[in-house]
Amino acid sequence: MKIAVTGSSGLVGTALTASLRADGHEVVRLVRRPPRGPGEVRWDPRAADAGNPALNGVDACVHLAGAGVGDHRWTPAYKAEIRASRVLATHGLATALTRLDPPPRVLITASAIGWYGGTGNAAVTEDDPAGQGFLATVVRDWEAAAAPAREHGIRVAQTRSGLVLSRAGGVLGRLTLPAKLGVLPRFGDGTQVMSWIALTDEIRAIRFLLETDTASGPFNLTAPNPVTNDELTRALLAALHRPDFPWLRVPASVLRLGLGEMSAELLTSARVAPKRLLEAGFEFRYPTITSALSAELAPPPTV
Repeated sequence: MKIAVTGSSGLVGTALTASLRADGHEVVRLVRRPPRGPGEVRWDPRAADAGNPALNGVDACVHLAGAGVGDHRWTPAYKAEIRASRVLATHGLATALTRLDPPPRVLITASAIGWYGGTGNAAVTEDDPAGQGFLATVVRDWEAAAAPAREHGIRVAQTRSGLVLSRAGGVLGRLTLPAKLGVLPRFGDGTQVMSWIALTDEIRAIRFLLETDTASGPFNLTAPNPVTNDELTRALLAALHRPDFPWLRVPASVLRLGLGEMSAELLTSARVAPKRLLEAGFEFRYPTITSALSAELAPPPTV
């Protein structure tokens, strides 16, 4: 297949591009900077411009681009950037794809479990409505922005990803160094539920949705066994063979003071079940936090 990918330089995009190319697919990387090679095409993520001939013949598109939620403090300006980079860019891309002749068969667009807001200890599935708060509102509008493609007959699937665990970056990348130093704290009281997925299963799930012709709508990309912040901390320290100091904590009040509204990402419970993904026949390679950490923290194989 010829597959266009946005956000291809990010954690998930890099791994997905490598996986697709390893299996012989042609990947067109849509980039915002000047292209550096034959496999790259420049695009404006906020303009519905389908005039680039490099997109002709694209069979599928995977849209992963968006400003990082955890990259900066949530100032009003950065919140506007988070929203625009998702909602406007998705609408522009979806519109552009409808103008291709023929259009691609499928659009996989990134989403997030932020759709549900805080769930407490209750498990939620794709059947549950959007929650409250800034991220829930952004995710709701983000998913709705793909409507032009769906209305044009393109199959659209949204991946509501949890915390993607990988030694290469993301939340695990940020936690690994303090864990190795033996100074990884719990956040708040540590009881908040964190829904996660190993990077390997994230890539496998995206490819599963690409290749499953009946897969459309939202899919929770979360492992079937969420953990609390306390359990994640203990498991990570054990995987790295480091001592655990359960008394080492960053109080919720300190996180709110230092991170502002973004602290909700560390303190809010989100128990999210992958109901539709399992019903579609997907099998997780790493369904438990212990197996996921063992795999994702392992050194890369030598050539």
